[in-house]
Amino acid sequence: MRIISSRPAGLKTTPRKPTRRQVLAGGTLALSAGLVRSLPGLSHAEQTSARAAARRSRILAAGDPAGVGMSGKRLQLIAQRLEAETESGNITSASILVARHGKVVLHRGFGRLNPDPDAPATQPNTVYLLASISKPVTVCGLMLLVEQGRVQLSDPVQHYLPEFQGDHKEKVKVGHLLSHTSGMPDMVPENRQLRLAHAPLSEFVAAALRTPLLYEPGTGFSYQSMGTLLAGEITERLTNLPLRDFLRRKIFDPLGMKHTVLGLDGMKIEETAFFQEGGDPKKPKHWGANSPYWRDTGHPWGGLHSTTGDLAILLQTFLNGGAYGPFRLFSSATTEAMTRDHNRAIGTPWGLGWALRDSLIYNYFGDLGSARTFGHVGATGTVAWADPARDLFCILLTTKSLSESRLLLNGVSNIAQSAVIGS
Repeated sequence: MRIISSRPAGLKTTPRKPTRRQVLAGGTLALSAGLVRSLPGLSHAEQTSARAAARRSRILAAGDPAGVGMSGKRLQLIAQRLEAETESGNITSASILVARHGKVVLHRGFGRLNPDPDAPATQPNTVYLLASISKPVTVCGLMLLVEQGRVQLSDPVQHYLPEFQGDHKEKVKVGHLLSHTSGMPDMVPENRQLRLAHAPLSEFVAAALRTPLLYEPGTGFSYQSMGTLLAGEITERLTNLPLRDFLRRKIFDPLGMKHTVLGLDGMKIEETAFFQEGGDPKKPKHWGANSPYWRDTGHPWGGLHSTTGDLAILLQTFLNGGAYGPFRLFSSATTEAMTRDHNRAIGTPWGLGWALRDSLIYNYFGDLGSARTFGHVGATGTVAWADPARDLFCILLTTKSLSESRLLLNGVSNIAQSAVIGS
């Protein structure tokens, strides 16, 4: 995570009034940090424009809760909760990050990387298998191509994947893949057999292309990992790059997400938090979430590895309207499109990749978020959400399955929201 450094001790500088061009571009450090309250010599409209520019380029930095209208005592409740969960052994590892107005007010690790008593302690930026938080990140890759005019959400999927044949498949649009309305199943019927055989990702793609739809596209909603798989396949075919390479080159590296990879991509499993999948933790299933095979497959719907700090950069980019410091990932039109409801006609709210506050499933963002809240959860016990109305976000990564950590994820989300006590 990029932190704005303070001026080195002993360095003398002469205060200089920023030029009008610097102010309007948000080019000064003070503007980028969101510190300027009044800008002499500028009209109210120009000052408003300058502050908006500062928000759009905001870079994360450590901050004090009181300075951003948050209660330190309430945030401490989160730390106490996670300490209790890890010390009791209920959860092996957890990492939390809460930020508001671009200031990180809580960033800690709890527990150990695995159940071994001698295992390394969890750090604030320990790497976790994110599971389905991977989905909106995969969609980000495709949306870059939408911005370039190379893909349209209204295009038939068959235009890009001609092998996608069968009843009603000609009606499946690219947008359906991103909002869980394509009629695709969550997993292909051969899922277990493919994993047992350590099949390459290409065999999952082939199976998804021939799998029958569950219903006519656009007429219903069903959570579907295979829709995300096909979205990733479209991205690969149009860019002639493996998805992991495309995401790294176009998103992770430019944003400074140094610990984020699809698959392992050279990372050692022992350096990451160990998912509590049941059975003997020292003998993971050879096709399960801790197996080298599954960790390195790089499946677009759930194979991303990352940290709370890296995910914070991505969420701040969305709150900034698509930019992070000098780098612009998306236009504000794209971030707005990805975080608004695309399923109003069928009454099952979902964005493009992102779940929304009112989504009927998998929105463990608590009960107190504004209607604009968006985010995602993962089956490995992970959640990341942002609330644009409060300029707030929270990321909690754990090693406990989603079915067993739901109450914790919702509870921590509620505490984070309730910690906002000022503007």
